[in-house]
Amino acid sequence: MFKSGLKSILIAFFLIFNLPVFADNHGLELIWELEGFDNPESVVYNPQLNHLYVSNVNGGPNDKDGNGYISIVSLDGKMIQQKWITGLNAPKGLALYGRNLYAADIDELVEINIDNGQMTKYKVDDAKFLNDVTAADNGDVYVSDMVLNRIHKLSNNSFDIWMETEELENPNGLHFTEDDIIVGAWGTMTDGFATEVPGNLKRISLTTKNISDIGNGTAVGNLDGVEGNDEIGFYVTDWMNGALFHITAKGEVTELLDFEQGSADHEYIIEKDLILIPLMKENKLLGYKVK
Repeated sequence: MFKSGLKSILIAFFLIFNLPVFADNHGLELIWELEGFDNPESVVYNPQLNHLYVSNVNGGPNDKDGNGYISIVSLDGKMIQQKWITGLNAPKGLALYGRNLYAADIDELVEINIDNGQMTKYKVDDAKFLNDVTAADNGDVYVSDMVLNRIHKLSNNSFDIWMETEELENPNGLHFTEDDIIVGAWGTMTDGFATEVPGNLKRISLTTKNISDIGNGTAVGNLDGVEGNDEIGFYVTDWMNGALFHITAKGEVTELLDFEQGSADHEYIIEKDLILIPLMKENKLLGYKVK
């Protein structure tokens, strides 16, 4: 009831502000489904080895229990190695740059050498909820702290606060594209993770740090993963309401898929026309073909 009621409210928002909301799968075809995970939160593609990395929280999202791990999965939906990297706490967002995989793990950014599994950890003493990770073309790595309205940056082995402002509206997903970072905002939280008004997509200029809304700032959802670019638009998940949206650079929103709660930080492999979506509460990874 909560889910359907909130969706009705969101549709009303779009109608009021004259923004179209479409119900269309946008040519997406489910081609495989893989079980056997433990709260999978993020998936990222390694083009050199042609496989996927999947983070598994495996417990509470803020529990320092050492249960978290990273899996390796083939592009055709087969488990290659369920527990490739172990001993993490609650790994969430992933990003790959060169031979290093980066994982947000509560109050640490973990850098993992994919050749030997060696880990380097960058700790933030007062971090509350490090969530998503994205890597720029120059190797700088950006990490959101959803609770503290922060974005951290790792550059030349220095890990510092890059931005801290309530304008971020509890940033969850981060996605580098050309000269900008696209932010999937959760929306200002009022009670735990609840929001009176859900979030929307935002754009941050890497040169000026100017923050702007994609569209006119109308609420979309409690946004999580962000993939795509200005030309093709952005594929965005809504964790709380279980949805996949397509949002154009002008802010036009199409709901493509409807899930149960927990659709998390997905991956879009443009050159292979594949979208991979982790369902965190159902312990599944879904593979969709974009037609």
